[in-house]
Amino acid sequence: MEVIDARAALAPAISLLCAALVFASGERTFWRRLFSLSAALAKLVIVMSMLPGALRGVVYVFDLVQFTEGVGLAFRADALGMFFSLVSSTLWLFTTVYAIGYMEREPNRMRFFGFFALCVSTTVGVAFAENLLTMFLFYETLTICTYPLVIHDETPEAMKAGRKYLAYTLTGGAFVLLGSIATFQLAGTMTLSHPGILTMDAGRGTLIALFICLIAGFGVKAAIMPLHGWLPSAMVAPTPVSALLHAVAVVKVGAFGVLRVVYNVFGVRLLDELGVCDWLAALAAFTIIAASIVAVFQDNLKRRLAFSTISQLSYIVLGASLLTPLAATAAIVHIANQAFAKITMFFVAGSIQRVTGKTTVHELAGIGYRMPYTMGAFTIAALSFIGVPLFAGFVTKWYLSLGALESGAWWYALVMLGSALLNAAYWLPVVYAAFFKTPPSTHVEMQEAHWTMLGPTLVCAAYVILLGATVSVPGMPFALARAAVTFVFGM
Repeated sequence: MEVIDARAALAPAISLLCAALVFASGERTFWRRLFSLSAALAKLVIVMSMLPGALRGVVYVFDLVQFTEGVGLAFRADALGMFFSLVSSTLWLFTTVYAIGYMEREPNRMRFFGFFALCVSTTVGVAFAENLLTMFLFYETLTICTYPLVIHDETPEAMKAGRKYLAYTLTGGAFVLLGSIATFQLAGTMTLSHPGILTMDAGRGTLIALFICLIAGFGVKAAIMPLHGWLPSAMVAPTPVSALLHAVAVVKVGAFGVLRVVYNVFGVRLLDELGVCDWLAALAAFTIIAASIVAVFQDNLKRRLAFSTISQLSYIVLGASLLTPLAATAAIVHIANQAFAKITMFFVAGSIQRVTGKTTVHELAGIGYRMPYTMGAFTIAALSFIGVPLFAGFVTKWYLSLGALESGAWWYALVMLGSALLNAAYWLPVVYAAFFKTPPSTHVEMQEAHWTMLGPTLVCAAYVILLGATVSVPGMPFALARAAVTFVFGM
């Protein structure tokens, strides 16, 4: 059931208003913090207010502007979009609190928090986009708004990373635009409100070319190999920006775009007939394993996190490619599972850097004695990525493996096993070094980061456990994922 409701447009608009107020406040710290925190809380309340209806099957729609017949700026908060917006709006609140502590002594804080708010506005805009044009507009705006954050330090390395980021993501955006126009020509619509709008009448060759075009466009931000080159370079940005890139906004928008292409532009039945998802699944599996192998050899903690993100994002792509309900469930819930675990790790990396100045894995001997709560949170996230039961990551691996068996592609269950072992290979040594290696000094005093940084870290770690332990609880995020899968597969 569709209901006209302005909240579908108000959710992205509230962050846009926040950005305007932050820029207007200049360097007045109190007002900047007040606007940022108030808007983050307001957005979360707006999105949460739509959750009960979404769980009952209600879809909130709102048309803002119509450019030409069938083409306009419109919003649609369906189950899949609600799931993504819940994750991003929740994490925006936590990241805002963390950033207030982390950026305390940094220059250009007005610019940082202003563009930070714009990024979240565009992310929720993508989540609630009713059509490909609306999605493209927010998708490209996200690229532009993220650039000042990537180059925040304005060092030669940061500027080079920014240019690389723009080269990759703007090229990806061009492919999304081309694919959107082609879709409109073939289907007569750009809507994302149906489980597939294309048919075989367009011709097999044309459809395959269109699929490649759209997947390549969204695959840049989803960091599918070999389109991932911008992501490790972008780690020169401040840690809250890295957290934004990896857990809240950019890469998740890319993965979400892949889901929309598979489930709402083409549809599972057409893709099953075309057979093009077989190569996409193979590419995703390659990315999962290859990026994990590279991560094992990274000594810089943030670069290890970056290659871990590249690997983990392809869980979503693989789940979508298998075209089964169980695999689709895994793909959707992994948006949340990866987000909370990964942002926990980035928060930890930033806290360690702020308190100790350490940025590499080999420097972390005994850090658990000095920062026990921080490293405890890191351990929870690490166990989740490995796939230990009762943690969020286990849910993803379990359902993705079941989805592989359901599709008859049992070998992807082995990919999950290999990924779990590789995750153990590059995360457990960090945990071991933190708690079981002798600290450099015999006299170690406990020194955690400021509460504005430690608090969000612990809360996000708690979410990792919550998401793993409440799969069968009605009303929890998993139920929303099931609702999205039911719509996509017509169950």
